[in-house]
Amino acid sequence: MKTIKFLSIFFISVLLFSCSGSNNEIIVYTSVDQVFSEPVLKDFEKETGIKVKAVYDTEETKSTGVLNRLIAEKDNPQCDVFWSGDPVRTIVLKNKGITTPYQSPAAVDIPAVYKDPQHHWTGFSARARVLIYNKAFLPDSVPQSIFDLTKEQYKGNVAIANPLFGTTTFHISAIFTALGDEKARQFMTDLKNNDVVIASSNGDVKKRVSSGEIACGLTDTDDANEAIKEGANVGIVFLDQNGIGTLVMPNTVCLIKNSPNQPNGKKLIDFLLNRKTEAKLAVSCAQMPLHKGVKVPESVPSLDNIKPMNISYEKTAKKLEEIQNYLKNWIEN
Repeated sequence: MKTIKFLSIFFISVLLFSCSGSNNEIIVYTSVDQVFSEPVLKDFEKETGIKVKAVYDTEETKSTGVLNRLIAEKDNPQCDVFWSGDPVRTIVLKNKGITTPYQSPAAVDIPAVYKDPQHHWTGFSARARVLIYNKAFLPDSVPQSIFDLTKEQYKGNVAIANPLFGTTTFHISAIFTALGDEKARQFMTDLKNNDVVIASSNGDVKKRVSSGEIACGLTDTDDANEAIKEGANVGIVFLDQNGIGTLVMPNTVCLIKNSPNQPNGKKLIDFLLNRKTEAKLAVSCAQMPLHKGVKVPESVPSLDNIKPMNISYEKTAKKLEEIQNYLKNWIEN
């Protein structure tokens, strides 16, 4: 009897230990650059004691690798939280029934435009699409609109990242949403006819412009800020401030439906959406807080001073899926 009692206690202890172990972790997929997202996740570990297992996208397949993985895992979810560098991929997941609602108390004063009405995703810490240009190449005549990039004077001297990946896909989808298909296709044709250079990533655009290989290119504010921190002779333009506006891209976070560690997933979401995280991201990569009154470096612009593109993130997400074949043909032909 003593042996049986001892074995019973032993197995109960093992069971409790294994359960407590599984309850002390969280699995995160993110499309945000590892150099910026990993320190935040490490801070969460230190503050909560919850072990974070993170899967990061590569620079070349940005936003596409982990997105496809989440879609493939729909019936057997392995991920608890998806931290995306933009809203459209999160909305794609919502539309495919992969996310589940969660209304975080940390998001109460984040503007409604950056939150899903059904609470499937919440935005924080925004970036914007900007033009980065080499001051030695363009001392006087700097483009002020995306449409300037199709002018003869910039022929062969404009770079964009591969439009099948990352925020470039989002940007082009937003242009289609804002202009309509006909005008957007004409813009893309004009851009191609002006010998636009297709770089491998936003970081590659930054490198080519910084080195003087290309006069200017489209990238994100965090990449442009890195170029300035590295001492490159570059300038930044928020395009179309007298026209359609600049694309503003909040990070978004969502809880995956039927994920293995949902309570911890909610804790991480609360952590990402708080003011301290936005302040850290403002310092590390010049991201613009969505909470009012967050202290940021002087180099970080305020969203109050930027005219954003007037688009629906929901419609842009649908457009992103619609134009994939068009973008493949645009690159290949």
